[in-house]
Formats: sequence, C-alpha cells, structure tokens
Amino acid sequence: MAAGPGETVADALARRVPAGPGPAAGGAVVALRELGAVDRAVYEAVARTPTATLDGPVRRLSAAADNSRLWLGIAAVVALVGGRRGRRAALEGVVAIGVTSATVNLGLKPVARRHRPERARPALFADRHVPMPASLSFPSGHAASAFAFAYAIGRHLPGLAVPIRLLAAAVAYSRVHTGVHYPGDVVIGSVTGAGTAAMVAAVADRAARARAASDRGR
Repeated sequence: MAAGPGETVADALARRVPAGPGPAAGGAVVALRELGAVDRAVYEAVARTPTATLDGPVRRLSAAADNSRLWLGIAAVVALVGGRRGRRAALEGVVAIGVTSATVNLGLKPVARRHRPERARPALFADRHVPMPASLSFPSGHAASAFAFAYAIGRHLPGLAVPIRLLAAAVAYSRVHTGVHYPGDVVIGSVTGAGTAAMVAAVADRAARARAASDRGR
C-alpha cells in the first residue's frame, strides 16, 4: 500500500479497494479519494497562508518536541513536584511514549510508506520550516507521542489534563504548519497515541491491582 510522492494514504487505500460492479466498492473509492483531496487542500491552505507572528513560536515548539524532549522534560518536573501520583503519571507517560513510538515507527510507517509533503520551491515562508525528516510521513510520530503522553498525565493528574492536551494539539498542528506532515498524518497519529496510551494504562492498572491483591494475601 505504498503511497507515492504527492499521494495521500487515502489515495493509496483507494487503489486497494477491489473494483466491482456494485455501488459499495465504487462509493468507497470515491470517499477515500475525496478524503485525500481534503487532506492535500488543508495542507496547501496552511502552507500558503502568511502567519509571520506565529511562524517562529510554532517552529520552536515543533523542534522542542523532537525526540520527545518536551514531554520528557515535563515528565521530570511532574515526577519531582507531583509526589507519588506525579511519579506514577510521569513513568506511565514515558512508557506510553516508548510503546507508541515503537508502534508508529516499526509497525505503521513501514506499512503505509507515505512520503513527506513536497514544499513549494522557492519556499513561500521559509522562516516557518524545520528540517524535513528522513523518515516516512504517516502517521506523525510527534503527534502520536504528544497525545500518548497527554493521556497518561491527564488520567493521573486531572488538573493538568486540559493544558497538557492543548499543548499536545499545538505540537500536532505544528507539524503541518512547519511543512513536514499532512493533516491526516497528525490526526491518525493523535488517535494512535491516545489509543496506545489507553492500552498501556489498562496494563498498568491490571498490574497495580495484582500487586494490591498480593499484598493483601500476605
């Protein structure tokens, strides 16, 4: 299902839908191609809209999230000042990032094989750009890690749930604004991150219950 240059994952999926005489297959192909067209159109709209005031801060935010540095820094602060609950939230957040990164980079990107967007040449607003990563585009690892971490922190520290999710959303958007991802990449990355973090949370809760039951049985 490799997506070629300029082709969205929706386009690639459309090619894989079996052609048939029934309306269902044709409708699925049309819907997927329309989603791909919307994905490209939103990317182009962002890429061609001048936002000189936003460009610098958004570029710096995107760069801060490289290699999850932003989230690891927040985890360190939460662990230091948040007591036992903060340490648990920070640990679960870091584990969620690790599992999500492995899922995205080892599982999903090699399957989708979507290329990065092609920036306009000459660049319309070069000040907003970050270096184009060498990795594949779909889904966004930055968005996935952001929402994985936000899910873990938010469930243990409800007071941080809204601000940390807003920050995660800003990081996800920054990847489109800086020209390294299509919107569909960050949407699916965000869903993947939150879903993976929910599975990590379920495993952590099960382990905690098992430890508590073992302690009661002693």
